Amino acid sequence: VYETENPDSDRGRRRGHCRVCAGPGHRRTRRIRELSAELEQGPYPSDRRFLFKVLIDYPSRDEERDIVTRHGHQPAMPRLEDFRLAAVVDRSDLAAARDVVATLRLSEILVDYIVDIVHATRSPDEIGLGEMKPLIEYGASPRATIYLAQASRAHAFLRGRSFVTPDDVKSIAPDVLRHRLLLTYEAEAEEVDPDAVLARLMERLDVP
Repeated sequence: VYETENPDSDRGRRRGHCRVCAGPGHRRTRRIRELSAELEQGPYPSDRRFLFKVLIDYPSRDEERDIVTRHGHQPAMPRLEDFRLAAVVDRSDLAAARDVVATLRLSEILVDYIVDIVHATRSPDEIGLGEMKPLIEYGASPRATIYLAQASRAHAFLRGRSFVTPDDVKSIAPDVLRHRLLLTYEAEAEEVDPDAVLARLMERLDVP
């Protein structure tokens, strides 16, 4: 049995609450141990393990009406075939693309820029934004630095370039970092969200 902290406590609400059970020989035991390790890793949100957090708004009224027209008559969730999707690449194509992305040139200057962005989420006072310090409880981890470099290469690849530019880093940084910042209750009271914090930090940093 593994149980996290009390869900009624402030800390418990922030970190989550989970109770799982399995016997010594149960096939789920290994996954439960992994889950326990993940929950004990620290104060960062559990969704930090995902590469991106992409913000998607509700559909427009016309789009939602089209959804109802297409699928509102069905008694259950539509099958994938009902969407009439056609594959544009296969697994080998994706593997080859991934290999190419890894070879894209990321200059030392841009490596420094990526590190500066992530480091600023932990120590905003070092770039002259001491007023942001009370708003950030925990900044992004080193994993964010690695993911931002990888995502910047992928962004450049999708735009047909063999090298990464500062615009690639700036464009993709919010999607990589917004779920890796843990803000304080003070930030919540002031209605400051991670995107606003990131925008302030990146405005202050010099772009190569």
